[in-house]
Amino acid sequence: MQVVLKRPTITVIRPQGCLNASNALEFERDLTTALAQDDISALVVNLAAVESLDSAGLMALVSTLKLAGKLGKSLRLCSVASSIRIIFELTQLDGVFEILPVEPKVTAA
Repeated sequence: MQVVLKRPTITVIRPQGCLNASNALEFERDLTTALAQDDISALVVNLAAVESLDSAGLMALVSTLKLAGKLGKSLRLCSVASSIRIIFELTQLDGVFEILPVEPKVTAA
């Protein structure tokens, strides 16, 4: 008998600056494009360089999380600054998103 192990393929996106109404659609489009790739099983959004997040930016993340579920893929957040994390806590989305303390190490297959 042969055992086949399939390693998850992870794509990391590192937005910078503000995620707000002026760029939320473009941000969501970038996330959706990355998530739609056949060769990835997980999308990680590293929020370390994000300075501010408004409701439009938050909705882009929520919409992408829903799409990930429909596609059988995962969406995780990482390196969320305390000033941004409070937004997830106040909206109770910290229990909906998987939030990692640091960006996962991606190794070659």
